[in-house]
Amino acid sequence: MTSSAPAEPTQHQVRLDTPFTDQKPGTSGLRKSSRQFEQPHYLESFIEAVFRTLQGVQGGTVVLGGDGRYGNRRAIDVILRMGAAHGLSRVIVTTGGILSTPAASNLIRKCQAIGGIILSASHNPGGPDGDFGVKVNGANGGPTPASFTDAVYDCTKTLDQYKIVEAPAIDLDAAGSHSIGAMQVDVIDGVDDFVELMQKLFDFDRIGDLIRGDFPLAFDAMHAVTGPYAKRLLEGILGAPAGSVRNGIPLEDFGGGHPDPNLTYAHDLAELLLKGDAHRFGAACDGDGDRNMILGQHCFVNPSDSLAVLTANATLVPGYAAGLAGVARSMPTSSAVDVVAKALDIECFETPTGWKFFGNLLDAGRITLCGEESFGTGSNHVREKDGLWAVLFWLQILAERRCSVAEIMAEHWNRFGRHYYSRHDYEAVASDAAHGLYDRLEGMLPGLVGQSFAGRTVSQADNFSYTDPIDGSVTSGQGLRILLEDGSRVVVRLSGTGTKGATIRVYLESYVPTGGDLNQDPQIALADMISAINALAEIQQRTGMDRPTVIT
Repeated sequence: MTSSAPAEPTQHQVRLDTPFTDQKPGTSGLRKSSRQFEQPHYLESFIEAVFRTLQGVQGGTVVLGGDGRYGNRRAIDVILRMGAAHGLSRVIVTTGGILSTPAASNLIRKCQAIGGIILSASHNPGGPDGDFGVKVNGANGGPTPASFTDAVYDCTKTLDQYKIVEAPAIDLDAAGSHSIGAMQVDVIDGVDDFVELMQKLFDFDRIGDLIRGDFPLAFDAMHAVTGPYAKRLLEGILGAPAGSVRNGIPLEDFGGGHPDPNLTYAHDLAELLLKGDAHRFGAACDGDGDRNMILGQHCFVNPSDSLAVLTANATLVPGYAAGLAGVARSMPTSSAVDVVAKALDIECFETPTGWKFFGNLLDAGRITLCGEESFGTGSNHVREKDGLWAVLFWLQILAERRCSVAEIMAEHWNRFGRHYYSRHDYEAVASDAAHGLYDRLEGMLPGLVGQSFAGRTVSQADNFSYTDPIDGSVTSGQGLRILLEDGSRVVVRLSGTGTKGATIRVYLESYVPTGGDLNQDPQIALADMISAINALAEIQQRTGMDRPTVIT
């Protein structure tokens, strides 16, 4: 433990020649290229707007950390010095600046902070030529609402100066207490509190018994933030052999990889599980630790199915043994969990994409579990999706049921039917082309009702709108839906999480009830719908791409 005595810092008011006009946060904060964030005053401008907008800054406590990507330490130093200038009483930062997004949510709640600043661009690549991001979470530990991010954006557009103090950089390599003027800076181990929370939810003895037996597993941390967490949990506490956690050291450029846990970017892990016989279980998490991919021997678990399986088996987990209040999914996520919720006689909510929409439902006690098709799953233990929590949840189910992942999936489909589901991502599409495709398709929607589509009849076609059942707020324009009479559907959205061009996401879903053909390849089962939406939206002609960048 190290400490440093307070020194009176010199405060500066730094004037801006012109305000920045491009700092509008998306669904997960402000994401730009690392080069953009290195522009003089760019980071400082956004942080100034955050501190002017966030309630309780004077005398308040803030949690600060990130996924370890390029720019993380520099940003922490800037934010600490600006926090001191704005009168923060305390900042909790983690050793090495390494803090997963779910662990940050837990710390905010546990320490009763006014909020947290998370430095991450999630699953986007890192390094000097990669991306950087800043996200603000509120006092409940969850992403701030649109009203906050809109206010921050409005502030940046008229900003003429920011406040910062001169002070030596805080040593982040060891736990200790420091100060910048009157502001206390506590550097803590970012893993300890998260492990303590997981121990309250899961039976580590039962999971450890499974792992120490004949149950070889592989976890890919993708050289991102979950490496230290996974090594402590899986290898250190639960007894997995050394080396079970792969790519476990966080690197500024994620080892040159793309820290997105899917079959494309976690290809090596997928090869091990889907083609090899050496491992019974595999998992991966993304850049900031909030997403997860689950694999069994010769078995990939679709994220929508994963949420449904966790819901159906929740009472096997000590933290959820009393049952679930309800569940929620994002609109593009398959309705597999809806069928389970109906069988359990619990509420099921369909929300827009973005974890913040689950926050009101969690805070009101209406739901216990929630998830989205983009490899995100979580519960009321924090207010973020949580990759390692989902991995432990699956391990708990496997420890109780003592069968394979593939057997769990087969049993689930035999009981509830199967929702064949796939997402096709067309990445880095020229913005004009992407918006042209989207706008054209939206204009066609009213005329599609009653028409034939992939051999079925269109029952409804719209742009999804959501009325929050807790506060009555309305969120519109959330994605184009083509709903078919047999329950199948296609959804088309433009993603707001990339920094280069636009990403067109096409979601396809077809339900086969119990007794039907439950063992098809999803791409074959959905082939007619894939062809139909490609023709209707003119995807190939308008993007110049003959196949998706990523198929999930």
